Amino acid sequence: MEKISAFDFLLVILCLTTRDLACQGKVLQGDCLTVEREALLDFKNGLKGSNTRLSSWIGGNCCQWEGIGCENNTKVVISINLRNPYSLEEMFEKWRLMNLSGEIRASLLELKSLRYLDLSGNTFEGILIPNFFGSLKNLHYLNLSNSGFKGVVPPTLGNLSNLQFLDLSSNEFKQLLFVKDLEWMTSLVSLKILKMDEVSFLMVGSQWMEALNKLPFLTELHLRYCSLSGPISSLSSINFTSLSILNIALHSLI
Repeated sequence: MEKISAFDFLLVILCLTTRDLACQGKVLQGDCLTVEREALLDFKNGLKGSNTRLSSWIGGNCCQWEGIGCENNTKVVISINLRNPYSLEEMFEKWRLMNLSGEIRASLLELKSLRYLDLSGNTFEGILIPNFFGSLKNLHYLNLSNSGFKGVVPPTLGNLSNLQFLDLSSNEFKQLLFVKDLEWMTSLVSLKILKMDEVSFLMVGSQWMEALNKLPFLTELHLRYCSLSGPISSLSSINFTSLSILNIALHSLI
């Protein structure tokens, strides 16, 4: 019978005590996975203003860093909350200290268990919403509202079949974001709350209601100042059985 070396025995024990993290090629540093800690640091390095806002992002335990939440047992990162809670108009100095801008790096893809991502209220200076967000397959919550993103909403977001909350809205009256079509949105089968105020729907035409009508669990729909067109009555059947809040103010729909 082949003998088990002391190293092999210790590896088995390590795999059992770390819930197989070592077997998967991952290593814990303090209370944080090294690969996830390095991914977060790379994400931080792409941001402007991070030296002030993210000054706590030092040391080995990323679960204790500001805005980072980890699962209790495995210590994998499950949430990033970097929302700027201050208003630019009302509390400029505090807003400035909390504001983040710059680039959003694809190192976030290393956070395989990420469920919650909130970057709202920051100023990303007209950059595109990253296509790779659509590969964060475990996301339940995505909030990019009032953050200065510009251009087409990437259809890759349709890959987020677990997503329950999506907020891409703005309050700048500029329609910086737009959608070319909404076919991708019909794949968001878990979506409950959708906020897209001031996202332009001009290129969608009258098909917007048909697409949104395919979201079975939608409870809130916010589409103010979206340049909606076409009559709601054109649908033979509207299936918003779960909808409790509908805000499509300032549109002419007959």
